[in-house]
Amino acid sequence: MLNGAVPEPDPTQFTGPDAAFLEDFATLCTFGATPGGGVDRQAGSPADGEQRAWLTRTLQDKGFDVQFDQVGNQFGMLELHSGAPYVLVGSHLDSQPTAGRYDGAYGVLAAAHAAFRLAAEWRADGTAPRYNLAVVNWFNEEGARFKPSMMGSSVYTGKMRPEDVLATTDPAGITVRESLEATNALGQGDGPTAVYAAEIHIEQGRSLERDGIAIGVVDSNWAANKYEFEVRGEQSHTGSTVIADRRDALLGASMLVVAAREIADHFPDGAVHTSVGQLDVYPNSPVVVPSLVTLLLDLRSADEQLLAEADQLLHERIERIEHAARVGISRTGSHCWPVTPYQSEGVELAEKTAANRGLTYTRVKTLAGHDSTNLKDIVPTVMLFVPSVEGISHNEHEYTTDRDAVTGLHVLTDVVRNLCLGELDPR
Repeated sequence: MLNGAVPEPDPTQFTGPDAAFLEDFATLCTFGATPGGGVDRQAGSPADGEQRAWLTRTLQDKGFDVQFDQVGNQFGMLELHSGAPYVLVGSHLDSQPTAGRYDGAYGVLAAAHAAFRLAAEWRADGTAPRYNLAVVNWFNEEGARFKPSMMGSSVYTGKMRPEDVLATTDPAGITVRESLEATNALGQGDGPTAVYAAEIHIEQGRSLERDGIAIGVVDSNWAANKYEFEVRGEQSHTGSTVIADRRDALLGASMLVVAAREIADHFPDGAVHTSVGQLDVYPNSPVVVPSLVTLLLDLRSADEQLLAEADQLLHERIERIEHAARVGISRTGSHCWPVTPYQSEGVELAEKTAANRGLTYTRVKTLAGHDSTNLKDIVPTVMLFVPSVEGISHNEHEYTTDRDAVTGLHVLTDVVRNLCLGELDPR
């Protein structure tokens, strides 16, 4: 897959609502399309604004009321039971700078089409669900342009203050508020009150494809410690400054990058994941020893004890790096979360739903953060995965087959139907 073009969605292989879903997904793939077959639509960018406007029209055409909240979360609401809370179903449309088409976007569009099917079904048979239904596109899940990630759902769940989010700036100094105003996505209020939530997403790993499993039912998330570090040295000439006199911030940062990988390798069987995904070097001149490097480093594990051990190893290495490179290293930000389970009743509902459709399924854990990992902290939440070809993600060659995408849509529709009918309500 990495060496070939990603296949285009092919609605001609399907009929009716399934074909309509793939047609809409093909349209969605055109917003922020990149030459390599992926997308670039970072939060609050013009491409993000274009796709949000398209989603608004698509939802309104089906009778949904579309609103934006105070931090740009987009809700397509269908009131079915006056005064009742909402089942929230969706994901995010924002992307990494050169990203695949499926991450987040599949989940938003699947949510919309599940809602369209259910609305038509209930109108036809006169069913009055217990709860209302809202399709949601969470703002800035990726954290590529504005940090931290999962920003919109963090505000919705009370983990971040809206005023702090709106004042957050990107590397060019543009605030979230300014980006939302520029894309007509700055609204008011807190959004609809949730009673349940659901999200479907590509796995972003290879286990489902490897094992021939159609649906992954997420039962918990990995813990993560995500840090922003500043490495400070002293600016000097790369030619004339003798090595012994240098205080090279980039050398210190490089040693920190290596330390992160060595810490991951210290633990067996991939039990701890580490990475450094971003480096900013100042002054970034070819003849200047850098005086400042900022970097983002994260540690992840399903075992909180192992994560704590990895964290201790990291901070021990930091002390040694400061001495060896003659630099200072300080932590300027953090974004951490523990291992937390998805509610067992939601997991069991998802398993029952897949089984009723004759599909293979298995319980999995999510290594990545998702908006549903926030939502499950306030309401019972169902998280589903569909297979990712070769496990590729955050890459223009990210791909999920049309058949797997449609299968996931069917399961999501059944899950959301049951949530709206109160299947998980206490008996």
